Amino acid sequence: MLLLEGRNHVGTALVETPLPQISPLAGEPIERADAERLAGVLKALADPARLRLLSLIQSAPEGEACVCDLTAPLGLSQPTVSHHLRILTEAGLLNRDKRGVWAYYSLVPSAIATVAELLTPPRKRATKKAR
Repeated sequence: MLLLEGRNHVGTALVETPLPQISPLAGEPIERADAERLAGVLKALADPARLRLLSLIQSAPEGEACVCDLTAPLGLSQPTVSHHLRILTEAGLLNRDKRGVWAYYSLVPSAIATVAELLTPPRKRATKKAR
């Protein structure tokens, strides 16, 4: 699974897998490997429960949340919420901080910004930067 910070878990080893430097909307063809890496992250985002998790974690008072704080708002069981959090963490979208028996999750702002940048057409990026 792709990690936006440039690493990916294969067993216990970490393997470098950077995100593509070129947007699929840049007017140039994107390489197959780059498309597959970006698709992995987008696949992690393409679930309503995971999008809600990102929103709940981002809006938490300290910008982080424990699984125990996320089950009730989602109406999902703890194992299901943990599964979704694992997918988002493996995709590089969340940080996981283990504290005793609990794990706390926070967004990786640079990862979200990278995905947004890759999906913004170049003309729109120029307009945003000019503002």
